[in-house]
Amino acid sequence: MKHSVLYEELPFLKDVDRERQEQFEEHFKSAPLWLMDAFQAEELKKGTIFISEGEPADTVFFVVKGTVEAIDYRIDGVPYDYMKFDKVYALGGMEFMMDIDSYMTTLRAVTDCKVIKISRVKFEKWMFTDIRAMKLEAKRMGEYLLEEGRNSRLFLFMQGSVRLAMLFTERYERSNEKGVLEIKGNRQSLADETGLCLKSISRAVKKFSEEGMITKAGNRILIDKGQYEEMKKMVLAKIDGN
Repeated sequence: MKHSVLYEELPFLKDVDRERQEQFEEHFKSAPLWLMDAFQAEELKKGTIFISEGEPADTVFFVVKGTVEAIDYRIDGVPYDYMKFDKVYALGGMEFMMDIDSYMTTLRAVTDCKVIKISRVKFEKWMFTDIRAMKLEAKRMGEYLLEEGRNSRLFLFMQGSVRLAMLFTERYERSNEKGVLEIKGNRQSLADETGLCLKSISRAVKKFSEEGMITKAGNRILIDKGQYEEMKKMVLAKIDGN
């Protein structure tokens, strides 16, 4: 499919950043016109859960604008945010590739999002008739699993403040607005995400504040670009040192 046709069928792509446009151009490079005609656009408000683990995996989503995250509720019912998607993935495509009928995770909008969706039946039809698209989906799924596994291993061996710093740098890279990341919520949520105890979280937050790596504003934590870069250096030094 020519890029001009893609923008004719999905005109709202003209309003997103060039990097996201290029990802869509690559993803749908060989897509047939009937696939474009089958897409439905939808707006998701921040916090909206649009895929729930265990429900029938009958729809595939692509994020045009915004960021979504994967959540796991299996451990004592505590929500654990373990992966964020800010690139073009076929959300629900993994279930198709693995021949699974139910969604394997819960997905929630981190920001206000614009998505396009298509039925799994039509997504499957596209995959089975387009080997290039099938190969690209396999590559994307492999990249996702590789990153998730790598991050899990890093978290497993990192201790205390370095583990929290890694969480903060990952959040900054995905969710900063105009160069500033604002983290709201209590320290229990940070403990849930990192697997650290509240005491360790408190010590790490105090350490970062005293060293100027974060700015505390009431119950909020602010991280600007300079602070992010310093924290990133600390994380990379620890990784390289291992």
